[in-house]
Amino acid sequence: MRPQVFALITAIAWGVGGFFEKRGLHMGDLTPQVGITIRTAVALVILVAVSFPQLKTIPEAGTTPLLLMIIGGGIVAGSVGMLSFYAALRGAGSLSQVMPIAFTSPLFSVMTGLIFQTERLHWQTAVGMALTIAGIAVLTTAPHP
Repeated sequence: MRPQVFALITAIAWGVGGFFEKRGLHMGDLTPQVGITIRTAVALVILVAVSFPQLKTIPEAGTTPLLLMIIGGGIVAGSVGMLSFYAALRGAGSLSQVMPIAFTSPLFSVMTGLIFQTERLHWQTAVGMALTIAGIAVLTTAPHP
């Protein structure tokens, strides 16, 4: 499948999942920490089952790639990002306000890539980023019930 199809599946899964997560947090009066623990535990079981044959490649990956995965995926995105996302879901904000802000992550990915010089800024990227920011501003400043 094309990468864009996987990206669309990701967006659908995270959007629909966010809806159910917010409802579960509120209905169960769960803290963000408990919510993310439940999510991570279920995901861990599924991911270990799916990736079991490839787990042997971990020692072969080397220290630097594993450290990047631990810092970027485990600490920054997996812990700080998810705890903050669950705190936002648990808060009084509506999904139409929380989700657009939470998923501005591509903007930060591009900026990080520019800082570390692994990405190049083209006019289309700059226009897309500006339109994204404008769209988020419209969504998050609109009156919500």
